[in-house]
Amino acid sequence: MTIHTTHPFAAGDPDPARRFRGRVGGAVTLWTTGKDRSRAGLTVSSLMVALGPEPSILALLDPDADLLDALRDDGVAVVQLLSWADRDLAEAFAGTAPAPGGPFRQAEFVDTDHGPRLASAGTWAAVRLVGERAVGWSVEVQVVIEHVEIDEDGPDDALLHRRGRFHKA
Repeated sequence: MTIHTTHPFAAGDPDPARRFRGRVGGAVTLWTTGKDRSRAGLTVSSLMVALGPEPSILALLDPDADLLDALRDDGVAVVQLLSWADRDLAEAFAGTAPAPGGPFRQAEFVDTDHGPRLASAGTWAAVRLVGERAVGWSVEVQVVIEHVEIDEDGPDDALLHRRGRFHKA
């Protein structure tokens, strides 16, 4: 885990594309896969949902993230939407905050056939990896949605990420 001392979207950042991406922002999700000791997870906000006969999620993952290797090995994962209350957990899985004992010890998780699911996540999807390709410094993964749970009565305070900071919806 690396905890950065500089702000990734600081005005002095010489990469204008990175600064543009930081202003787009979006919902923060937690991707998890694996069982017991082989669990891996990553906070992801660079994603989109593609509708159709086989609805899919396209996401940009860090090629060095443990999640990517575990997703390739297991072929399945859980994608859960995070709420404002989950912002510390999001930081732990992003590797930007300490997580004594590892990020999976920071909250309660329930095992599913697709990997661990955050017990408090009312809205989540079970997904299966169907493809990937290198895009810039990321790996774009395509996962097919195999199951969805929607918490209609859940909290209306989705965790958003914009300009390097978390915001409440």
